[in-house]
Amino acid sequence: MKKALIIGVSGQDGAYLSRLLLQNGYKVYGTSRDAQMSNFSNLKLLGIYDQINFESMSIIDFRSVLQVILKIEPDEIYNLAGQTSVGLSFDQPVETMESIIIGTLNILEAIRLTNRRIKFYNAGSSECFGDTDGKLADENTLFKPLSPYAVAKSAAFWQVNSYRISYDLFAVTGILFNHESSLRHKKFVTKKIISTACRIARGSNEKLELGNLDIQRDWGWAPEYVEAMWLMLQQDKPDDFVIATGETNSLKTFVSLVFEKLNLNWEKHVVYNHAFERPAELKTGRANPEKAHRQLKWKAKASLKDIVDHMVSDELKFISNEQD
Repeated sequence: MKKALIIGVSGQDGAYLSRLLLQNGYKVYGTSRDAQMSNFSNLKLLGIYDQINFESMSIIDFRSVLQVILKIEPDEIYNLAGQTSVGLSFDQPVETMESIIIGTLNILEAIRLTNRRIKFYNAGSSECFGDTDGKLADENTLFKPLSPYAVAKSAAFWQVNSYRISYDLFAVTGILFNHESSLRHKKFVTKKIISTACRIARGSNEKLELGNLDIQRDWGWAPEYVEAMWLMLQQDKPDDFVIATGETNSLKTFVSLVFEKLNLNWEKHVVYNHAFERPAELKTGRANPEKAHRQLKWKAKASLKDIVDHMVSDELKFISNEQD
């Protein structure tokens, strides 16, 4: 039985990845800063909480990282930890940099020192590309990060690349474009839109306050994207991959699809708020995931409408359960 260690198991991707690995016969270990106090609500929602083995780990403490890896002796490590909000990274740049850059370095160095053939997946981000002026981004596109989060993810990418070349580690980065699900935290704009729109549909008089509706993103379905993560570690040779749908839509389109699903006119309920504009905003994200199609045999299936339908339906169920 293979052993997998998921660092940052409590988030959206950690939960879906845990489920996938369990389905593939893995013994799954997951970390949190304090495994005794963490809620792990996403794992509970998926009904797999009791199947995960939990360990406490501080990703910015090298000794903590090394101790957990030596104890578990995993075959695969997935690093999904760190501060994950682009917007919050402008308010908390130091925490963002430390958790992503130092955290990734600690894992790589721990793997090197154990001298075991551990396969390592690092969660990268399309934010690293910055604004490509509408051009498709692939694995050869230069990084032009615009946020502290993107800067940190770019540095982590090159750390992984350096350790792969210098120490012959099986270490890869998945450069994932936006991927959503019902497990998204409320701090993310897609979840905010879904939750607010559903409350309005149930009678709330509130307004949905948003920033720039003209930004464009490539949105995918998170349960599909964790499969790509796993596939990267099943290859004969380590390599980096862009993971995306290849289709780009505006935030305005996302909003309109949500309200349309609820039989509402979005223009009556959405207002602009300058406070939600970022100091530096990535206007358009476009991706070319051809390499993943060709080498991993992976391709996104869910459309943006499918994603919205799933998230709205699940949110309405959640609201109903709370009211009951």
